[in-house]
Amino acid sequence: MANIKFTSVHKSFGSNKIIKDFNLKGKEDEFLVLVGPSGCGKSTLLRMIAGLEKIDEGEIFINDKKINDLHPSKRQTAMVFQSYALYPHMNVFENMSFGLKIEKRPKEEINSKVMQAAKILKIEELLERKPKQLSGGQRQRVAIGRAITRNPKIFLFDEPLSNLDAALRAEMRVEISKLHNQIKTNMIYVTHDQVEAMTLADRIVILNQGNIEQVGTPEEIYNDPDNIFVAQFIGTPRMNILEISEEDIISENTIKLFDNDIKFENLKLKKSKLFIGIRPEHLKTDLKTNFTFKPEIELIENLGNEKIVYMKKDKHQLSAKIPSNINFQNSIGCDLKNLFVFDQNGKRARF
Repeated sequence: MANIKFTSVHKSFGSNKIIKDFNLKGKEDEFLVLVGPSGCGKSTLLRMIAGLEKIDEGEIFINDKKINDLHPSKRQTAMVFQSYALYPHMNVFENMSFGLKIEKRPKEEINSKVMQAAKILKIEELLERKPKQLSGGQRQRVAIGRAITRNPKIFLFDEPLSNLDAALRAEMRVEISKLHNQIKTNMIYVTHDQVEAMTLADRIVILNQGNIEQVGTPEEIYNDPDNIFVAQFIGTPRMNILEISEEDIISENTIKLFDNDIKFENLKLKKSKLFIGIRPEHLKTDLKTNFTFKPEIELIENLGNEKIVYMKKDKHQLSAKIPSNINFQNSIGCDLKNLFVFDQNGKRARF
């Protein structure tokens, strides 16, 4: 069992500050996913844990032991890269056993650990093949197997599925999740893919320009976002954000939206610009909702079991996710409980 802790960690490349006062405490055996747009600092954090990047300021602890100055080989971490990083001249067995051979482990121990990892990943029949004879998914399994043989305290995954096609990514997500349940070891996983984050994580850390925007379970992040950035980052299509001007704020708890007077209980609104968030899946056509409106339909994407309706109402662009068997032509609506309110700075105003 292991846990990781970051205390006031900073990292810059020249004048470009990548990580800004990063503080986070992990939990034992959890699957922690770092997610955010490109350039937000998530891979840099992973490399600092592994010892591949130097920390400018702050401290990182594994099981309360400071690792800032430890050599990468002494940190008891194992990293799985986006590019697989397999040795092309070695077969699968040799790739998976290479780290153990460098550590001069006994031959019996090496054979045992490689075979155990191969069995877990169902690649026993591939041990004599070279990487060029493997598919992308098989290569990634070998890369994960090489990490398993090290018996690390913490697994580090740096966008390991981004080179795979959509179907294989879905399959490998399931395999990685099963692996975590089976070996019960801490995993820290970096991705920009919100689907991977939502399906794999025990907790998600959402990063933006080196800062933590929110930490929580997938359910907390989806149902209770702290701000507009988080609300729009998680969910496909992303949340509709509607700007409400001062003149549309009728009282401290009532606004006008699409010719509807919407009253919020237990919420006091300031007479200043605010934003209303509506997830596309919360827009309904059955009209048994608190308010309705008639939009102008611009485009309908049919996805098989559902369709995405792109529409316009007044100055607002919106999208709705509805079942494919519904022929949407007229009005659409939303329940008050599914509205998110954000202040003029984009921070969540909670009921």
